[in-house]
Amino acid sequence: MTRQMIIGMHLGNGYGNLPGAWRASSVDPTSYTSFDAKVRHAQAAERGKLQFLFLPDGPTHVADIANEPPNFNLDVMLTLAAVARETSRIGLIATGSTTFNEPFNLARQFKALDIMSHGRTGWNAVTSSGEDVAANYGRRLPSSSDRYGRAHETVQLVQALWGSWGKDAWVHDKATGRFANAEQVVPINMGGEFVAARGPLHIPPSEQGQPVIFHAGGSPNAIELAGRYASGVIGAAFTIDDAHAQRAAFRTAAERAGRDPDELKFFAGLMTTIAYDRREGLDRRIALSERTFPQRAAYLGHMLGVRLNPARLDEPLSPDQLAKARPSPGDPRSAHALKVVREGWTIRDVLAHGVIDYHPVIVGPAIEAADHMQEWFEADAVDGFWVSPDIYDDGINAFVDGVVPILQDRGLFHRDYNGVTLREHLGAPAQYGTDPRVTQ
Repeated sequence: MTRQMIIGMHLGNGYGNLPGAWRASSVDPTSYTSFDAKVRHAQAAERGKLQFLFLPDGPTHVADIANEPPNFNLDVMLTLAAVARETSRIGLIATGSTTFNEPFNLARQFKALDIMSHGRTGWNAVTSSGEDVAANYGRRLPSSSDRYGRAHETVQLVQALWGSWGKDAWVHDKATGRFANAEQVVPINMGGEFVAARGPLHIPPSEQGQPVIFHAGGSPNAIELAGRYASGVIGAAFTIDDAHAQRAAFRTAAERAGRDPDELKFFAGLMTTIAYDRREGLDRRIALSERTFPQRAAYLGHMLGVRLNPARLDEPLSPDQLAKARPSPGDPRSAHALKVVREGWTIRDVLAHGVIDYHPVIVGPAIEAADHMQEWFEADAVDGFWVSPDIYDDGINAFVDGVVPILQDRGLFHRDYNGVTLREHLGAPAQYGTDPRVTQ
């Protein structure tokens, strides 16, 4: 079969990736607390045959709460429980910290969600990296080596707990009165330097056996963790070369762990404003995010090595500024920012292009997003994307109705689900309990 990309959708705070999305005319400003809104957004993504939803998490808020909503869901597990009951095919990936959760709790919550969703659950196992998060747990952030040491132990414990209820242990024979084969439901009695658990976990296998492991991170420790356990990586890359290098590093780590590198899929982030043309898209972004532009203009100037006046956002850079502008070697976004600046846009329009956002931003017709995705995919820089629309209420539909058909017509994306479980969507091999190849 021809290789096709896998596409996921970011599902965050109920509004979208723009800080002012909550103020859009089509948006209910109370969507932050509406599980119905999250279900509606998930159903729109499933209508487009997207393979998964991705819910990041960070139980803290350090931004401008007076003007912007928190970036994350009220609770990722409760959100996906609501979504699981109102969808049937799309995968459901939630983030859970290995640093601030006990393995038994993680194992129980994610496997229960996997049962509820009929085998569509994934766990984005991350270590957490902010002192603000640690403070909410009354702790200081451990060192990177300790966080990742605990992460390795936690993932192995969680997978062992998932497998502690034997595959065929659930008999539920009413005639004989035998509920389960007790010999196949056994404690794991595992422990290490950081965590331990007795078990067993009293939850039988789901349709995919157990949840799929994901990881988000790009450090050497993150690459090693993902290489050993993950079936998917939630990535961040600003250029094809950057994405290609990251994907290769993860695949090499998987090989070192004794796995087939094709088992590990790399997904780059993509932020979208799908509009009739570039001007319409820029105006949409300006209307919802220009309050942040004076501060962002200062950072843009730092990226390019020139001083920008926040009081002159409606002017392009002067010839002298353009002559002096240079991309910052410490910021991978700066080369693209310089390219947009040299096209003659005003500073306001340059910022509306999303040049200092956390992922590449497509502003304009659907075909531009499709072209971007095709170029990266055919360069073997990615296995797919996780897409973050500017406004969920109409941005998901714009992607589903505009971008997806183009990719399908080009043979780059499937026209319907070939399976039911997340493991099937990813082409991930069957696994129940720990992977014997990598737990030595």
